[in-house]
Amino acid sequence: MRRRMLGAVLPLVLAATAAVPLPAAADPAPAVSALTKSVQGTGSPAAHGATANWVVGYEDHATTTGTATITDAVGAGQAYQSGSLHVPPGWTPQWSTEGSTFTGTEPASGVTAVRGTNPAAGPDATQLTGALTPPVQAVTTPTGGDGYTPILHRTPGGVLQAWNIYHHAGPTAPKVVCTELATGTHCPGGPWPKVLNTAPGPLGTLGAGDIATTLIEQYVRDPAAPAKVYYPALTATSAGVGCLDMAATANCGYWPLATLGGSPPVHNMAGLVESGGSLYGVLSTGAVTCWTIATQSACAGQPYAPILPAVNQTYVYGGMTVVAGKVFASTSNPGSALQPALGCFDPATATACAGWASSRPTGPAGNHTYNAYTAFGTTGVPVGACSSTTGGTNVTTCYALDGSTLPAPPGAAALTGGIYVFNPEVVTDAIGHVRSYLAIWNGGEAGAAVCHDWTTGAACAGLPARITHPSVNGGVTRDYGYAYDPPSGCLFGLGDAGILFSMDPATGASPCVRSGGQVTLRPGDFSCDGGSHVQGYTSARLTGVDPANVDFAASRVTVVDSGGAVVPTPGFAPDGSVDLTGVSVAAHPSITVTTTLVLHSAAGFSGALVVDFAGDAPQLCFRTTISADCLVTSVANTATGTDSTGAFTSNTVTLPVAPGASCTPKVTVQKEICTAVHPAQCGPGGAGPWAKQAPVGLLGVLAASAYWRITVTNEGPVGITSAQVVDSVEPSCQTGPFTLAAGQSKQVHCATYALLNLFPITNKAKVTYLPVNVPPGTPPSTTDWSSAKACSLLCVL
Repeated sequence: MRRRMLGAVLPLVLAATAAVPLPAAADPAPAVSALTKSVQGTGSPAAHGATANWVVGYEDHATTTGTATITDAVGAGQAYQSGSLHVPPGWTPQWSTEGSTFTGTEPASGVTAVRGTNPAAGPDATQLTGALTPPVQAVTTPTGGDGYTPILHRTPGGVLQAWNIYHHAGPTAPKVVCTELATGTHCPGGPWPKVLNTAPGPLGTLGAGDIATTLIEQYVRDPAAPAKVYYPALTATSAGVGCLDMAATANCGYWPLATLGGSPPVHNMAGLVESGGSLYGVLSTGAVTCWTIATQSACAGQPYAPILPAVNQTYVYGGMTVVAGKVFASTSNPGSALQPALGCFDPATATACAGWASSRPTGPAGNHTYNAYTAFGTTGVPVGACSSTTGGTNVTTCYALDGSTLPAPPGAAALTGGIYVFNPEVVTDAIGHVRSYLAIWNGGEAGAAVCHDWTTGAACAGLPARITHPSVNGGVTRDYGYAYDPPSGCLFGLGDAGILFSMDPATGASPCVRSGGQVTLRPGDFSCDGGSHVQGYTSARLTGVDPANVDFAASRVTVVDSGGAVVPTPGFAPDGSVDLTGVSVAAHPSITVTTTLVLHSAAGFSGALVVDFAGDAPQLCFRTTISADCLVTSVANTATGTDSTGAFTSNTVTLPVAPGASCTPKVTVQKEICTAVHPAQCGPGGAGPWAKQAPVGLLGVLAASAYWRITVTNEGPVGITSAQVVDSVEPSCQTGPFTLAAGQSKQVHCATYALLNLFPITNKAKVTYLPVNVPPGTPPSTTDWSSAKACSLLCVL
């Protein structure tokens, strides 16, 4: 968090003399943001092959919001460790293999630089911002007339997207589209729509599509990764589970569950729904498919025995729902003598539910259905399942878990013949009532919703029996279904007319004049060095919002921790802020703040939800592996950055690298004596000759003096320091300390004068030294002794 220091203000005292104008005080230069670089994970010096964790702290001094970028090149002598880049929340990681062009997808190898970018950094680096969804006007999406129910996805920046997979579309037809609800425009990464593929990979990059979709598209979100959506899918040879990753804008796989063909023929399927961590679907044969999310594999023994009669249609006309862990499914065969039916499957036994040895009829022969939905008791507990069927006479039938009948929702039961009914979106309203919003059209109805309140057992209070949308495409919406967004409190609808629209679940009005946002803040994610950097939560606040346009009495803010427990807070202040200083970071290391705003007007709305904490500068981190090359004696890193204050550079951190056992330098010493007649030939650079032993009588010729040469050679692979020549006889030969790089030699010349001893003299030398960068306290290494002999006239004795 940025901090400002307030200087003391000193009184100004003027003497009673002639006034002297004071010079105008110069405005202080605006502070430029700063980076602080450090390294962790290894001692100093480090070892070859060790891991270095490079940490960059960003001290934000911006006074305005703008783009911030932190770039760090991987220094020489080290290699980037795959997957190690960490950026603070709200920042986007990027990688480069040549230092100038960066991508948002990490390359498989060869990373030479990393980067973090934040398009809305400053003036507080310890805050996280999420967009508030504005009231959504009707949007015409290119569905070709067959858009289906929206799949809502909120990006890390809070942008609310509506994804849509077209139903009953062929394998090569473009069929997935993404719309940003704030603007009504397509999401980045177009053109849209795009094909779906069985192979994982970015949408639109895998060639022709090879997945066809079913008539009734029911979706399941991955509990561990909600941006992943599983949907019923068909290929040329199988029926199975397809995967769409909305966060990555990518296909994320396909898993076949049943082979097409056979007798009775498998030609299509309905589903999917989730129970106990597995996904269930129903084939055209009435058999039940099963696929487990955690293992990404088919359940043992599936497809299971049929719970519904086989149908012989191009599509499976029916839907699915889960009630108390049991899977209910409906089917029908339009225009035939077969009655539409509802069946029940028990995942615990992998057979039909107790009391459901055979399916139950849900309407007269020839009727068809697109739905199976949950029935709730007056306390909001699921008690059974319903199916509304369409034909000359529409009929809605409900059954309890044990197979006994239940009362049908009056609004659905009163629908006239020919009206299509689709699976509802279930919403719990502000007073705890459970409501189902059924989408309907056809039979003279251009598109509407029917709302049933299970708590009262009647139509929803305050809403018409049929909630039409006259302001959306002239009322022609042909509704397929809705998706509820808890932060905004709005329903978003889509239908056969290809119109995406919002609806207020309390009033039925379109557009929904509400807004909302959601931010999950984990202060610990802003740092990566393992230190304690958080002092406490500060506040949540609305920015870009006129408080006068918000009905705070009808709006609400909720704070929950990572376990879903509600954290008490004071609620909205009149300016739209929420005091979070009473929330303990130790007790709640992660909180999710959700605002649902009721607005007075939809005009000119824009804004964001900001959640803040008090703490140290956020950090960018990555890891490298130090080279095993013995020639690498140190590694260094320097980071650079830019934001609205300008450009800035971090301190340079240099980490010495100690040689390991494989990098021990080989040092030799050679002691020689000069055998020349003239002393001038025995000094530095002298021609000598030099030998291990002087010839007999030489000392007498050279005025009884011996001239020595000591050659120290470092054969590498690393340099040495603190080198000392040790001589056993002649103190003048002892030299040091000195350094010697790998591959270099050093010569020491010295002499022993006035030799009066008639006996030969043997002189020995050795070298003590330290390899470069060894840890403090390392004992020196020592070479072997090397000797040379000075001979008198008695040398032969």
